[in-house]
Amino acid sequence: MDPIEPRPYFGQQEREFAEGGPFGRPVRPFEKMGQFTAPAGEMEQSGREARGTVFRDRHHAGQVLAEKLAPYKNREDVIVLALPRGGVPVAYEVAKSLGVPLDVFMVRKLGVPGHEELAMGAVANGDVQVLNDDVVKSLEIPEEIIEAAARRQQQELKRQQEAYRAGRAGPNIEWKTVILVDDGLATGSSMRAAVAALRRQRPKRLVVAVPVGAAATCAELKHQVDEVVCVETPDDFLAVGMWYENFSPTTDEEVSGLLADAQGQRDRTG
Repeated sequence: MDPIEPRPYFGQQEREFAEGGPFGRPVRPFEKMGQFTAPAGEMEQSGREARGTVFRDRHHAGQVLAEKLAPYKNREDVIVLALPRGGVPVAYEVAKSLGVPLDVFMVRKLGVPGHEELAMGAVANGDVQVLNDDVVKSLEIPEEIIEAAARRQQQELKRQQEAYRAGRAGPNIEWKTVILVDDGLATGSSMRAAVAALRRQRPKRLVVAVPVGAAATCAELKHQVDEVVCVETPDDFLAVGMWYENFSPTTDEEVSGLLADAQGQRDRTG
């Protein structure tokens, strides 16, 4: 497949490069992991030369990912949980292919002030907070800035809970096999927060599944969950969005519609 031109957006959950840090320092969150994150011009050149799986959109990515998860098909103990918003179209296709329930697990990224798409951490349901220590330390982000961001995102978690679930309770995952899905992994802050929160609910098995991710992040997560499925871990990974032809933002309306459709399919099939 021909390489694609990079898009002006690089990821809905994470951004791998910011031209200059909010405290006067360059932001290079992958330095400690041994991955160089290039300036914009070099990133575009790399995108033109990139080779590997290029997904048409999140739905196509979910269909490809589902093939790697075939052993979980039609199992009564399995549930797919998506990280909203970008993970929902991916997870929708996975759940449909596997014939298992779909739900969402609320996580919100804590963005660096002035460069909000760069994650300094994340918060999840259950008052769980995970920090990206590399970013926090390298930028010397004050604790009060982190706390303020966490308060704002906890409010957004509550809003999403009401918008996507319409008052219904979340699923009981105790002793279930949970497949946790997102559209990709960059620094992994949001996924790590979700994993930490879900562990408290005592699932039988916890699987992280993504179409594409930074190799170092996928490797790190293998120590935190029972299985990690990354379809692509390209050597020239720079950003999640670079591996999609269409990586336009997922809307609240799309999330709600996909969740309703998934539930409708489950109701019709019994």
